[in-house]
Amino acid sequence: MFKKFRGGHLIDEYQKEKQIRKDKKALQRMIKFIIALTISLVVWLVPTTSFGIDGLTVVEQRVIATFCFATLMWVLEPIPSWTTSVLIVVILLFTCSDSALSWLVDMDEAQLGVLISYKSIMSCFAHPVIMLFIGGFVLAIAATKSGLDVKLAKVLLKPFGTKSENVLLGFLLVTGIFSMFLSNTATAAMMLAFLTPVLKSLPANGKGKVALTMAIPVGANVGGIGTPIGTPPNAIAISFLNDPAGMNMGIGFGQWMMVMVPFALLLLVLAWFVLRNLFPFTQKTIELKIEGESKTDWQSIVVYVTFAITILLWMSDSVTGINSNVVAMLPVGVFAACGILTRQDLEEINWSVLWMVAGGFALGVALQDTGLAKHLIATIPFNTWPPILMILGSGLLCYAMANFISHTATANLLIPILALAGMSAAENLAPLGGVSTLLIGVALGSSLAMLLPISTPPNALAHSTGLIEQKEMMKVGIIMGLLGLVLGYAILIVVGKAGLF
Repeated sequence: MFKKFRGGHLIDEYQKEKQIRKDKKALQRMIKFIIALTISLVVWLVPTTSFGIDGLTVVEQRVIATFCFATLMWVLEPIPSWTTSVLIVVILLFTCSDSALSWLVDMDEAQLGVLISYKSIMSCFAHPVIMLFIGGFVLAIAATKSGLDVKLAKVLLKPFGTKSENVLLGFLLVTGIFSMFLSNTATAAMMLAFLTPVLKSLPANGKGKVALTMAIPVGANVGGIGTPIGTPPNAIAISFLNDPAGMNMGIGFGQWMMVMVPFALLLLVLAWFVLRNLFPFTQKTIELKIEGESKTDWQSIVVYVTFAITILLWMSDSVTGINSNVVAMLPVGVFAACGILTRQDLEEINWSVLWMVAGGFALGVALQDTGLAKHLIATIPFNTWPPILMILGSGLLCYAMANFISHTATANLLIPILALAGMSAAENLAPLGGVSTLLIGVALGSSLAMLLPISTPPNALAHSTGLIEQKEMMKVGIIMGLLGLVLGYAILIVVGKAGLF
């Protein structure tokens, strides 16, 4: 077509710049990895007496070093967060387990300390909470395939009419309800798809577009608080609170929902007031047109019925006596047997999230089984700390961290340590609702961290629309974070005192 193409040098320059940026990022990741590894090795190799903990063994020191490595890797993120979790499991297996490398454990037993059962570490990949999440993921996949998500969206949004402010409330509440049972990220993506045609009909200079777009991440983040499967930090907190070898509090799925669903709904209504006042509508009415149809074949009917039965069983676990983790396997079995769940569908499950949670459970197992937990409790006088400082400080710390690193990583780091602190200071914490206030407060702090586009995937999806500036997201994030933490801790203290948690 062209005798001579004159733009070749521009393409070459672009490719060179692209490669330079790629190399620069690779170098930055390498530097971060070396920093994390160097600090962790120092902690690993210094004499055990350097820690000031009486009776600290070699295996316990290795667990401390592994914890340092996890912290630095999750904060600096030179590699994906789930990869760090897998590395944690591998490190513990090869250095701290009863199947570790022989030359690493060939020493005096008193000096070495208690080795962790390799079966206990590996079982973290099949922890009952992991099964709970798999059930949730399978429900989400089936809901999408059958069109149940579209059907529910149409039915749930219809009562809100066409008044702009009511449509905003509808998107907040419906997104929140969906994210209680489906992935926050999947819910945000789905609701943004429903919202796209609505946004096109709004005035270009109106702030209503910002309010509607922000409603999606706010609804997804807050809605996840409502159920144990709404977000990984909830499940991590429950796993420690219900641990038979630990606090053994027996908090059920329905029990959690009885307290946290009303709280989430209250927070969503408050978010409605915040958004409509910060970003008022100039157009008074909005016509919703949600594309897509629900299916009516026999497989789709099976999905509808199984979805309803699963949620009812989850909510009534205290009545039926069926553990919520066991209930989660019902949709997996039914959908697999009916051909609704296929091999390709299994590949869509967010395995990286599950593996990341498993790494946190492995750290918890290491703390308990090596005896490091007992040593830390004996060395650090948790029971002398002001309980209000322990509770509020941990929530604020979690909130601050979760705005910059993964919510799951933050919970994985803080909850195992705070579980030890809580058990040690149980009597002091009782006037403020007990240990449940401490650990569930951390889960709340992570869910409420929505300050930046990088804070959560729903935030990133909303920001990618180009309709929200970062300063607008920060404004909403700060207000919702403060409101959520104040109300959340007030409710947790009252509920804890009443013995509901």
